[in-house]
Amino acid sequence: MTHTATTAADIAPATLADALRVAGAPGFDRWQDQIRRTGGCTDPIHLTGSTVTRDRTTGEVLHTYTTDTEPGGRLRIACGNRRASRCPACAWTYAGDTFHLIRAGLTGDPSKDTPETVRDHPRAFVTLTAPSFGPVHNRPAGRPCRCGTRHPEDAPELGTPIDPDSYDYAGAVLWNNHASDLWQRFTIYLRRELAARAGLTQKAAREQSRVSFGKVAEYQKRGAVHFHAVIRLDGPAGPETAPPHWASLALLDAAVRAAAARAVVTLDPAPEHDQPARSLRWGEQIDIQPIVAFGNGEDLTEAAVASYVAKYATKAAETTGTVDRRIGNKEAIALLDVPEHPARLIAACLDLHYAYPDRRLRDWAHMLGFRGHFSTKSRRYSTTLGALRQTRADYRAAQQREALGLPDPDDAGEETTTLTLAHWTYAGHGHTPGESWLAQTIARDLADQRETARQEQAHLNYGAQEW
Repeated sequence: MTHTATTAADIAPATLADALRVAGAPGFDRWQDQIRRTGGCTDPIHLTGSTVTRDRTTGEVLHTYTTDTEPGGRLRIACGNRRASRCPACAWTYAGDTFHLIRAGLTGDPSKDTPETVRDHPRAFVTLTAPSFGPVHNRPAGRPCRCGTRHPEDAPELGTPIDPDSYDYAGAVLWNNHASDLWQRFTIYLRRELAARAGLTQKAAREQSRVSFGKVAEYQKRGAVHFHAVIRLDGPAGPETAPPHWASLALLDAAVRAAAARAVVTLDPAPEHDQPARSLRWGEQIDIQPIVAFGNGEDLTEAAVASYVAKYATKAAETTGTVDRRIGNKEAIALLDVPEHPARLIAACLDLHYAYPDRRLRDWAHMLGFRGHFSTKSRRYSTTLGALRQTRADYRAAQQREALGLPDPDDAGEETTTLTLAHWTYAGHGHTPGESWLAQTIARDLADQRETARQEQAHLNYGAQEW
């Protein structure tokens, strides 16, 4: 990761003055500790309150904490926003959790309740795309774009319609809006197709197998959502059980293609709003790749899949040129300087809101109509994001107990020997301009430290292989 250094000479005088004020205030070292603990969060949550830890038996106070002694009388905690455009620090943590969640479902991890035998289960990396809503500028292999131009990789017109006036903007945002519903129908048909191809009833197939998946949504340049999914075939009890003898990659491939072809979401016409009936389906481009444990440079490996999914778990529609906040009306589009193509998609959401009021298109206009979760998984795919966060919280709590000399609850038998009473109140969020600049500096330092550690580990691994 490369960072552009920002010196004091590069920032506004008011921001520099505020940064100097913060740096010279009492408790600056503690403020830095708080920000480092958040990873350099750009919009930390401020809390006020206190905790008291007592011996459960004697009532003796073992430890007290209050934010009265903190800088500004507040404790700052990470905002937890997954969007890289809103908080790169928290997005990095979210991406890391997503990586471990997806990877655990591919390689197995006993600490995450997933056995290593899942490596022997049929697994595929599936990409389902949206249909065409009109020709767009692109870079087809070996030939120029339909417009007659060979576009460079960074051409701003890539993904935009060749003829905007004939592009189906209404269909595009309605498809985005119903993409999650279409995915749900796909999973239903996938189970049916697997059973049919195995020569079983659906009940018999459920008794012998289970379909597990983890997926992430990604925006194409044209503003259409598509899904990347890891799909795995397990035994009836999930990853702990071996899949049946009939489960194979070839069968999974055929079932995915058939299920994608069958899935459809039908929209009734809205004549009072001049909207026709629509049948929303997947696009013709379906990519299915087997996942291998160790690649030869051409195969799709477990680590590559987990990294790819984690990368897109922190991105959203802002990658297409729109904004990462809600837009209330068309006037705001011009004020926010949104490019023409995403601006038309946003305008289509606002125009269609009253035709489909239950779809909340106005609320999700900044997402170009998409209203689903960006990363989801089936129940038994692997661990959960909540479990990963709890593990991290438990680790920090154990560090804190050790530093304070408090007993470990795990050493106390069935009943803990301590009782902690806490009272917290929300007191705001964010940074002053000077705090924001200092927090960015801390975030860059932490990122540089992580990159240095990664390179050192890679060097050690390479040295071990050479030896």
